[in-house]
Amino acid sequence: MTYVPYASVGTFQKMYPSIELDEDEISQRLKTASRHIDSLTYNRLVGSGKERLTPWQQEVLQEVTCQQAQFEYENEDEINMILSSYSINGVSAQFGSSWNVFADKGVAMKRDAYALLSQTGLCCRLMG
Repeated sequence: MTYVPYASVGTFQKMYPSIELDEDEISQRLKTASRHIDSLTYNRLVGSGKERLTPWQQEVLQEVTCQQAQFEYENEDEINMILSSYSINGVSAQFGSSWNVFADKGVAMKRDAYALLSQTGLCCRLMG
C-alpha cells in the first residue's frame, strides 16, 4: 500500500508560494513530515487514515503537515546536526526542546505547530 501524505503538493504551494521546489521534492518533504506526525500521534492515523477525522481535524492535519515540511526544509542543516550543542569563543548554540521548538521521539517541530496538532486530540498518550 502506498503511503499518502496528509497534505497535497498544491496545498503546500498555496501556503508557501515563495519556496521554489519541484513537485517531487515537495511530495517527498510532505511524506517525511507526515511520517514525523505519525510518530507524534502514536501512529493513530496509519491504519485508519485521516478520513475518520472531523473536517476540522483534517484541515488542521493538512496545515500542520505543510508547516512541518516547511520547518524541516528551512532548518534542515540544524535538524540533521549530530551535536545537540556547541560553543565557540564564548558563543554557544543548542538544538533541542526550547521555548519555540518541541522535540520528541526524534522529531523537532515548532511549538505552535505542535500545539495546533495537539488540539486535534491525536497527541494524547491515552485516548478513550
